[in-house]
Amino acid sequence: MRARAVAVCRSTDSTGPTMFDLTFLGTSASVPSADRNHPGLLVEAGGHRIMIDCGEGTQRQLLRSGAGFRRLNRLLLTHGHFDHVLGIPGLFSTLRLRQSTDIITIHGSPMTLDVVVRMLAGLWGEGRAPIPLQLVPLAEGRILDAGEFTVDGFRVRHRDTESFAFSFESQVRRHLLPDRLSALGVPDGPVRKDLAEGRPVVLADGRAIDSEEVLGPPEGRRKLVVVGDTETTDDLAEHVREADLMVIEATFLERDAAMALDYGHLTAAKAAELAAAAGVKRLALTHISGRYADEEILAEATKIFPNSRVAADLDRLVV
Repeated sequence: MRARAVAVCRSTDSTGPTMFDLTFLGTSASVPSADRNHPGLLVEAGGHRIMIDCGEGTQRQLLRSGAGFRRLNRLLLTHGHFDHVLGIPGLFSTLRLRQSTDIITIHGSPMTLDVVVRMLAGLWGEGRAPIPLQLVPLAEGRILDAGEFTVDGFRVRHRDTESFAFSFESQVRRHLLPDRLSALGVPDGPVRKDLAEGRPVVLADGRAIDSEEVLGPPEGRRKLVVVGDTETTDDLAEHVREADLMVIEATFLERDAAMALDYGHLTAAKAAELAAAAGVKRLALTHISGRYADEEILAEATKIFPNSRVAADLDRLVV
C-alpha cells in the first residue's frame, strides 16, 4: 500500500492566516485504477470542510484517509461528467444511515445541478433526496465568505460542459505589537480589541492612539486554486496568479497534444506553462491517466516548472 504523503508549508504562528489542508481523495482520469480513485478533493480551513467533486468511491476514500464524514456540509462541483459526480448517491445514503442532520449545500453550474437532480430523482423520486440539501447555481465571483477566508468561482472551458474552477484565499491579518502597546501604556481589554480591528481609541488619560501605531505589517494572503478538467489555459492566468498552490489536471503528455484537445484536457506541459507564467509557487497535477507512468508526467512538468508534483490518492498538502 502506498504510504500517505504529507507536504506541509505552514507558519509557526498559529494566529497567522488561515491554512488550507487538502486531502486528495481521488486523482484518476475518467478510468480509475487500482491506485487511483475517481476525482475528489477535501479542503479543510477555518473549521470548514469543503469537498470538491465526488467521484464514485469517494466515501470509502474519506474513511481510508481518516477524514471521515463529520461536518461535510458543502460540495463544490467543477462540472457534471459522471467521473466527478457518481459518488454523490452513495455518500448521501451513508449520511442518511448515520442520521446526519446537516444541510449539505451543493454548488454547481445549472447544467451540473441538473445532472445531480436527475440522478437523485432516479433513485429517490422527483424532488427528493435522502438528506437535507440546498442547491446553489454557480456564477462567476464570490461563492463563500467564511470570514477567515473566501471562495470564488471562475469559468473554464471543458468540452460541452458549464465548468468552474475555484480560488480559496485567506484574509490578510495584522497583529498587535506588544512592545508598542507597552511603550504607549495601552491597557488590556476592549481598547486592544478595537485597535486590533483597526479602530482608533482614546485612553483614560485622554491620549488618542491610532491603530497604525500598534499594528504590525500585513501578513501575506494564502491562495489555493483548484482547476478541474479544462481544455485550455487561455484566460486563466489572472485567476491563478501568485497562488501558493495550484491543483490542476494533467491528463495527457505533450506528445499526445492533439488527442488532449480532442478530449478536452490539458497536457502536463500546458499546466506547467500556466504555473510558470502566472507566478504560481507550487503545482500539483491530478486527473492522471493510466496510459502514462507518473515519472513521465513529472518529468514533462518539472522541465518547465520545477516545483511540480504528481498527486496521488490520500496525499495531503497544507498551504
